[in-house]
Amino acid sequence: MAGTEKEQQGRIGLFNGFAAYGMWGLVPLFWPLLKPAGALEILAHRMVWSLVAVGVALLFVRKWGWLRELVRQPKRLGLVTIAATVITVNWGLYIWSVNAGHVVEASLGYFINPLVSIALGVLLLGERLRPAQWAAVGTGVLAVLVLAIGYGRPPWISLVLAFSFGTYGLVKKKVNMSGLESLAAETAVQFLPALAYLVWLGAQGRLSFAEEGLGHAALLASTGLVTAVPLVCFGAAAIRVPLSTLGLLQYLAPVFQFVLGIVYFHEAMPAERWAGFGLVWVALVVLTWDALRTARAGRVRLARAVAAAEAGAGETGAVQRDPVV
Repeated sequence: MAGTEKEQQGRIGLFNGFAAYGMWGLVPLFWPLLKPAGALEILAHRMVWSLVAVGVALLFVRKWGWLRELVRQPKRLGLVTIAATVITVNWGLYIWSVNAGHVVEASLGYFINPLVSIALGVLLLGERLRPAQWAAVGTGVLAVLVLAIGYGRPPWISLVLAFSFGTYGLVKKKVNMSGLESLAAETAVQFLPALAYLVWLGAQGRLSFAEEGLGHAALLASTGLVTAVPLVCFGAAAIRVPLSTLGLLQYLAPVFQFVLGIVYFHEAMPAERWAGFGLVWVALVVLTWDALRTARAGRVRLARAVAAAEAGAGETGAVQRDPVV
């Protein structure tokens, strides 16, 4: 019975994982629908309506104790502010890049994000890399050089997206809050500047929210759901599936984005770009293989330790039952 329940929870977790990364992968289809709003107006609406959506969700779950605890910890609050700033850069650039016709380059940012996260761990946390990880990072650096030649410039959109999201993940680890609570705190930091910008746009007569009809306004308001719903699904997946599985699922989003960029948005992919992306995919295969191998080795060591402990306990029990006379 317990096994059946565990399997059911695993299936629920996988469904939510596919849903979260699927929605993140298909989101390039959504941002163009918000034109003629510019990237900054879309970003501001996303901040404002995300707080509304998360606030409604928190009303249902009735979890507010974390807020009092956060306010009493200035250092933690400062980290939340840094996280909000970094994710603002990430969101804004991603929206602009999609609506400006750079979907493929944006997808590259999320392909190389695991490599950037490893590099940040080495540079900022003093982490040591295994040989396979060094090989993956080196291949990733080579890929960036090849793509720089292909684009005629460094792939700055990809690099800024990858480094901003990598930094965001690093800061969130130190904040140590659940996804819903973290998003609530971050959008609370973003809310007033975003609202002020929207008010300023309205005063200038440049606010599309009030000028393009009810349907356009509803789409802009739905940016809150577009932000919050995948995050809720991700949270449901994270507590039900192993990290190794979640690590594999994360590649769904940039794969979907990459395919959309070529098939739907008809972006050019000359040979040198294919070569650069191919090197990135090789690096990710090496990285994933190393992660799975390390996780498997860890499970084997744990099983051996448990077996040794049980054997030791059995011998102790035997001695206690049959004392020497």
